[in-house]
Amino acid sequence: MIRIAVTALFFVLLIVATVVRVVALWPQPSSEVVQPLPLAGVAATTPGSLSVAPPAGLFERLQGRFDDSDNHYESLLLQGLLLFHHGHIDQSISRIELLTRQAPRFELAHLVLGDLLLARFTPLKTIGGAVPQFEGQDYHQRLDELRSEARARLHGYLSRMDDHQSPRALVSLGEKTPYALVIDKSKNRLYVFRNQGEGVPPRLVDDFYIVLGQQVGDKMIEGDLKTPTGTYFVTSYIDPEKLPPMYGSGAFPINYPNEYDRRRNKSGFGIWLHGTDRSLFSRPPLDSEGCVVLTNEEFEHIREYVQIGRTPVVITEGLEWLPPGDWQRQNQDVKDFIEEWRHQWEEGDLQGYLNLYADDFWSAGHDYHSWSRYKQQVFSSKTYQQIAVSDLSLYEYPRQDNEPAMIVANFVQHYRSNNFNGDMRKRLYLVKQQNQWQVLYEGGQ
Repeated sequence: MIRIAVTALFFVLLIVATVVRVVALWPQPSSEVVQPLPLAGVAATTPGSLSVAPPAGLFERLQGRFDDSDNHYESLLLQGLLLFHHGHIDQSISRIELLTRQAPRFELAHLVLGDLLLARFTPLKTIGGAVPQFEGQDYHQRLDELRSEARARLHGYLSRMDDHQSPRALVSLGEKTPYALVIDKSKNRLYVFRNQGEGVPPRLVDDFYIVLGQQVGDKMIEGDLKTPTGTYFVTSYIDPEKLPPMYGSGAFPINYPNEYDRRRNKSGFGIWLHGTDRSLFSRPPLDSEGCVVLTNEEFEHIREYVQIGRTPVVITEGLEWLPPGDWQRQNQDVKDFIEEWRHQWEEGDLQGYLNLYADDFWSAGHDYHSWSRYKQQVFSSKTYQQIAVSDLSLYEYPRQDNEPAMIVANFVQHYRSNNFNGDMRKRLYLVKQQNQWQVLYEGGQ
């Protein structure tokens, strides 16, 4: 039935395009008076109005995106939708026709093009109004999926904040972490941020539509079809030749379940960022078994941003943005605590050091009490200790409900003492209780 509908759609496009050429011989109303596309089924609360006002310079930014990378097909789609919404039908058709030529498997683009051509002669009530009506669950389901994709793409892009705000999740990026990936599940959007240096907020450089798990919410158990919420890191790259076709142009596994997930008894495995089956261009917003899915072209694009073992993937239910002043205060607050922790350890002040640890602290083989006994033995054997921290990255762990603020700190620890020297990559989880940071977890990366 779907195949019949798609075939019929192309016949409709052919017929309508022919009619357009014929009636052009007769006087036509200006394209400026064409009724705007009612985006209530895309990203509007009332017909003809966007739920998020397009920011200044939006069209220029979308064009710049396409110019920077020939496979930023979404830029053409969004330009077409927004131009149509404002009544510029000729420009809109031009953009979408270019898109269908460059990405012929992009079903949503063909659907929109049919709407644009038909809209010259009759108002449309919703995206997909140009498609012949067939009976059958598969037909209606596929049309709803394409409408959902249009809604997610447009709403996700228009909801992007201005370039002067930074995500709360990225507190600081270490010198050897050039890029970070941040996901807003509520917007079906993956954002790429570039490290701008010490004490400077990271800069947004790219963003993409993504497909998430079929069920909403945080992943808790294996098989629940949810995408996890948390702070993760890319662990490897899997070449497409070693994968089934459904993974498209490759995969980046992440470290789900992480240390905190295991502490909360979350289960499951195999959460990846990966491409799309090569028989498709894209998929509906909620269509995976928990993985984060991009188009193959966009997966190839993010490969240049990812470093195995280093690139963070922060997955949030909804991204929170901070103005520069608030970001700076957050940045300094956490760094001050890390320095206090380093200082108390180096000074050998056992009680001052242990006071910086939470009562429910854990580490491999330790709780707070066994850790205290272990550290007492270590401190008693030292005549001096020198501790330095480098390549410090700080990420706020996505919070849910009334959970306290939590930070994941990754850094290189340089340790020197009278009887042991060594460097290691360390990870701390910090929790804020009664307005004070404390160490909740300590271990290697």
